[in-house]
Amino acid sequence: MNADEEEYTILTVDDNASNINILIEMLADRYDILVALDGNTALEIAREERVDLILLDIVMPVMTGFDVCQTLKQDPATRDIPVIFLTAKTDDDSIEKAYAVGGIDYVVKPFRRVELSARIRTQLHLRTLMKDLEYLANHDPLTGVYNRRRFFELATALYGDHSQVCAAMIDIDNFKSINDAYGHPVGDEVIRLTAQTIGKHLDDDVIFGRIGGEEFALVSPKKERDRFFHAVEDIRNAFESIVVPGCEEPIQFRISCGVAEKSDRTHSVDGLLRHADEALYQAKTRGKNRTIRLQDRDDALHAQARSNGQGRTR
Repeated sequence: MNADEEEYTILTVDDNASNINILIEMLADRYDILVALDGNTALEIAREERVDLILLDIVMPVMTGFDVCQTLKQDPATRDIPVIFLTAKTDDDSIEKAYAVGGIDYVVKPFRRVELSARIRTQLHLRTLMKDLEYLANHDPLTGVYNRRRFFELATALYGDHSQVCAAMIDIDNFKSINDAYGHPVGDEVIRLTAQTIGKHLDDDVIFGRIGGEEFALVSPKKERDRFFHAVEDIRNAFESIVVPGCEEPIQFRISCGVAEKSDRTHSVDGLLRHADEALYQAKTRGKNRTIRLQDRDDALHAQARSNGQGRTR
């Protein structure tokens, strides 16, 4: 998708209404335009609305454009919005300062419309590319859920921020047999269906990732142990009606789940997931297609003893 096909929102910031009207007349047929006549309003809009690009004047009352840009770049919610300074100031000090405070381009008034349009398209295209790269860096390409690295980043932060945390490890039963019998394209579809089915049953505050070939993990805050266990059981039961589409014969599959909760023995999100992994191991060895909860000290000690990487029945 390029900068002409995607819908973008541009925030124009200028205390001169005539300048604003020129920009609206020039850009409104291609972009959604938001307007701010002062710096404080611009900051408020940038924080509350989805803004893809800011056209920012320098000379304004109360807050200069430099102040606005610097404030934007200090706020995690707005620091990635590209800022093009659009100003009558032509001196070297202003140009240097504009880039120093975080501006990405500098256009002098009166501007040539074709030039400003080209610069806007370029910055919006670069923004799209950066978003795409960020997505690819954080998500599993097959399923679209968080990849292992991003999952552990978010799960580690959640573990440290909440006193009550539950986790689940989920594994597709007999996945190797499915791959061997039907081929990798069907295996990929099974993995995608698994991610989609799990995702449909999750609250917004649950962190969900694919952390191995056919293995997924969940970390959830503020849930009682029994409630989380039953939520995972609901996920497992949902697979009773799942059939892989597009195959000559109906292909069904099941999952096994292991559940654990934060305690004085888990110490970290790694420890918590290790306990959930031990519960998953027990679910596999007890017949698969079930959910097991690690719930006593002996289980926890057994999980710690197995943390050296011993294999698991799939």
